[in-house]
Amino acid sequence: HSMKNGQQYSVLNFNRSTRSTSIDLYDYKTQSKVAALVDSKDLEAIPYFTNYTFSADESKIILATEVESIYRRSTLGVFFVYDIASKQLQKVSDSKIQEPTFSPDASQVAYGFNNNLYLKDLKSDREKQITFDGEKNKIINGITDWVYEEEFAFVRAYEWNADGQKIAFLRFDETAVPEFSMDVYGQALYQTQQVFKYPKAGEQNAVVSLHIYDLNKDLTNEVKLEKSYNDFYIPRIKWTSEASILSAQYINRHQNELDLWAIDTASNTSSILLTETDAAYVDVTDNLTFLKDNSFIWTSEKDGHNHLYHYSKKGKLINQLTKGNWEVTAYYGCDERNKRIYYQSVENGSINRDVYAVGLNGKKKRRLSAKTGTNAAAFSADFTYYINTFSSAITPPIYTLNSSSDGQVLKTIKTNDALVEKLGAYTISDKVFSTLSVNGNDLNMWTIKPLGFDPNKSYPMLMYQYS
Repeated sequence: HSMKNGQQYSVLNFNRSTRSTSIDLYDYKTQSKVAALVDSKDLEAIPYFTNYTFSADESKIILATEVESIYRRSTLGVFFVYDIASKQLQKVSDSKIQEPTFSPDASQVAYGFNNNLYLKDLKSDREKQITFDGEKNKIINGITDWVYEEEFAFVRAYEWNADGQKIAFLRFDETAVPEFSMDVYGQALYQTQQVFKYPKAGEQNAVVSLHIYDLNKDLTNEVKLEKSYNDFYIPRIKWTSEASILSAQYINRHQNELDLWAIDTASNTSSILLTETDAAYVDVTDNLTFLKDNSFIWTSEKDGHNHLYHYSKKGKLINQLTKGNWEVTAYYGCDERNKRIYYQSVENGSINRDVYAVGLNGKKKRRLSAKTGTNAAAFSADFTYYINTFSSAITPPIYTLNSSSDGQVLKTIKTNDALVEKLGAYTISDKVFSTLSVNGNDLNMWTIKPLGFDPNKSYPMLMYQYS
């Protein structure tokens, strides 16, 4: 986690000798530890914790303990709030809960429990239930069903608005979804059965709806759009920089028509900001970024390649930030202070990955990474620095601290020289990169041939396949 000052980052460390965990602060520039924010060996209630989340002002931390998996991404756990200044620990709930998050002012924590949403007031220590119809295999509030978790890659289906006075959430009615039973073999003599809602291809999906809870009025309203949908998904919701405006993405079941909506919760009106269509498929991402003026950054494949676009808050295209016969493969964020966008792309060859910067006006594009291979960046909160991870077919990962302004290496963090030396003792065939033409498209491929390869002989072949 990059701290908001942009000069430090936090790391979760595990002490094997004491079997305790700590959150330690490190300085970007020196890569030295500067402070220990919390250590579980100093906390009577927690032997160790396995994850953590800061409040927006970084005054409090949610600590995760006793975490158990549900599906691929979803978990249950016992969570505590740690106040850094007072060093006090507060349990969020006596039960195992899901996806706790701070309100923007860190005064409350929202979470999911038994298919309903709850609030915990940290000052009064009181819990408040805000949805009441949640029921296993029927209704889920604020947490995704299996389909959304697996196919849209998220679990928390609720979001605080900017001033902490509203919570938008998805409600899943999976009553009509067919059930799937799975035998679970454990310590007992006989297996147990887990039964859950699982729509196979073409079967009934959960009916999803969007709702907004008003904390001041203690009232929940369903969002009604000025367009009707049939058999659809809501794969993303996100509040804008304006506290009263919520964005929501609606996509048809075929997943080739996507609408981005702006929902004004003050006037109860809505409008479509943009629509994406494709003959085959529209990708759903987490790249949507609202700037301070509520204009937004959006990624789209509408010109045949994945590129970055800047739109006004009304959905009018301001400019296309990247363009060319290549793909943007990762969007790292926008530095509004310096009006710069950071991203990863394949402009330097489709098997390579490089880190780039471009102005918010689409000009002054600059390649920041220097070595040819795979480069990936993790930026500091204020975009002063980034940690670059570089690797290639012949180079194990190398970690460096770089300047975001020009990509200059400021410090080498780890080189893996010992591994390189160890590999040098072995005679290994080279990985050879080439392309294979399939239906007029050149597909990248690589091969490793046996030592002493004879093209006149036949060899068994090991092939990796995914579908």
